[in-house]
Amino acid sequence: MALTITPTGAMCGARVSGIDLTQELSADLVAELRAHWLKHKVLSFPEQKLSDDDLERFTLYFGEFGEDPFFAPIDGREHIAAVQRKADETTPLFAEFFHSDWSFLEIPPAGTCLYGITIPPQGGNTLFADQVAAYERLPDALRDKADRLTAIHSAELAYAPDGAYGEGDQKSGRSMRILPSEKAREKREHPFVRVHSETGKRALFSSAAYIQSFVGLDEEENKRLLFEFYGYQSAAELVYSHRWSKEMLVMWDNRSVLHAATGGYDGYDRLLHRTTIGDTRF
Repeated sequence: MALTITPTGAMCGARVSGIDLTQELSADLVAELRAHWLKHKVLSFPEQKLSDDDLERFTLYFGEFGEDPFFAPIDGREHIAAVQRKADETTPLFAEFFHSDWSFLEIPPAGTCLYGITIPPQGGNTLFADQVAAYERLPDALRDKADRLTAIHSAELAYAPDGAYGEGDQKSGRSMRILPSEKAREKREHPFVRVHSETGKRALFSSAAYIQSFVGLDEEENKRLLFEFYGYQSAAELVYSHRWSKEMLVMWDNRSVLHAATGGYDGYDRLLHRTTIGDTRF
């Protein structure tokens, strides 16, 4: 069966068929997939009956496992986390704001893999926003400003004990195994415009989900710029809305896109298994 790549027609994303991910992949095939991943930024692989071993093996084709600092792994595994929501859960939706995974780390991950196990019949799309296109579409003056900015990233608002997913949230019945920690208050500086380590493309990196401020700017200017940039980063014409199906694997490039969860499946269980592809440099 020949490998077939079908672009979504949106700014990013493509569907891959003609491949069985339960089998060992040749170096040539992995290189071909990597090229498509870098080009399209998001790849989906439908109808893949993957075990946890298969998911881990696939992840390692693209790099070492990345760090997942605030997720507890599933039982018996070190590098797989469950993205889960029960049918009767009433906690706020997890990860509904556009972000790049773990951008607050010293070396943020290159990519993320997510595999659909229990998929509701409605809702639950994942949104992907192309940040290369976002950068290229900025007005010249704002692009020049972005090129000079250094952003201060932190997980404090999300994963500190008093954060959105902190100790109070964990007592409210959330089914995901989140590990809030004081370490979430740590801060790291990254250029707001990230140069992709493989493609050389420039992209806006992360958003108000993890950026607390820009170096050297006062509070008013920080808020104004974060709001202004977020408008460009999440513009509708840049967004691909991905619809899930059972036994579908999706991988995305955290260096090139932001992503966000959506709801609309109250009354249904949802379960996906997730791995992180590490990077070697920013």
